[in-house]
Amino acid sequence: MANVDPVALAQALIRCPSVTPEDGGAIGLLAKTLEPLGFTCHRLRFETPGTAPIENLYARCGSRAPNFCFAGHTDVVPPGDAKLWRLDPFAGEIDEGVLYGRGAADMKSAIACFIAAAEKLLATGGIHGSVSLLITGDEEGPNINGTKRVLEWLRERGENLDHCLVGEPTSVQTAGDTIKIGRRGSMRVEIIVRGVQGHTAYPERAVNPIPILASIATRLFEQPLDTGTEHFQPSTLAFTTFDVGNPAGNVSPAEARAACNIRFNDGHTPESLVASIEAVATETAERSGARVEVRASVGGTVFVTRPGPFTDLLSRAIANVTGTLPQFSTSGGTSDARFIKDYCPVAEVGLPGQTMHQANEQVPVTELHRLTEIYAAMLWDYFRPPPLGAAK
Repeated sequence: MANVDPVALAQALIRCPSVTPEDGGAIGLLAKTLEPLGFTCHRLRFETPGTAPIENLYARCGSRAPNFCFAGHTDVVPPGDAKLWRLDPFAGEIDEGVLYGRGAADMKSAIACFIAAAEKLLATGGIHGSVSLLITGDEEGPNINGTKRVLEWLRERGENLDHCLVGEPTSVQTAGDTIKIGRRGSMRVEIIVRGVQGHTAYPERAVNPIPILASIATRLFEQPLDTGTEHFQPSTLAFTTFDVGNPAGNVSPAEARAACNIRFNDGHTPESLVASIEAVATETAERSGARVEVRASVGGTVFVTRPGPFTDLLSRAIANVTGTLPQFSTSGGTSDARFIKDYCPVAEVGLPGQTMHQANEQVPVTELHRLTEIYAAMLWDYFRPPPLGAAK
């Protein structure tokens, strides 16, 4: 069994130009790496009308429970202006001990680290159960034919995940200093105010929707959603657009629209948030004789893996490697953990993420070695008899 070098594998993955929805050879490279280690690899290609086909991978070593799954993604965001990069974003070059490239932090390196860690455990015969990887090419995209579809495929096969670790770049300064135990929910809300178009010289004959919508937006902006909960920071509401589409300088329009993005904690549901926005919008609009409509689309629902045996195990493993207990966090945006939480307990541990999605995305090589040790310690503790998921 050949040793897996996490740095070399991360470099090889970065050299696959897998900007969503392109695979760039990344999934094939992972299958080629995992199969000699004893993993059975299923390359899953899903396609939905109107969307590009997506390459995914589910690889499993072992057939017994518990099944410890590592989840991640090989797709990356576009590199942007090449002139802003010191080095080629798809060359995977190392300069003065730092690995550069699109995906270095988010999150090809973490995939490489986990495979290297799993190889270490397999070499000792220390897996009393199964280790699997769920890798998608659609995390940075519309999230339609990626993790969600693979999870549905697993359920149809009757294959269970007992616990899952997602390798998103959740750390702040050094690998393992933070464990994401949950994520806020995300939703987009559009508010449409319909009035009566009119000549600006005779405003009394019109119902101008602009000041009405502005009043609604001001009320929503100035009214805090909450002050936070036990595991979450306060929810936020941020307006992203305010549109009228009126080219005439002497006409007040019939319609005005605004949109906002809400990141919400476990004190709310999408339904409760829409209801509260509708109440403010309707009250304000009706006073002025306008009509209002509120539309919402949910990007992800809030979830939390409450501290317990699984998170304690992850914390101990990190402390054994780094000498410091990690902090628990639920901050940041969404991740594919929002889909996995419906199947098993899930947490996120990865590299520092300061440069993700930026030009000159980078990570020190030492951090890759640190994360590999952390993942190896987690796997070792998880499968140490009796395995954590054995009684699940």
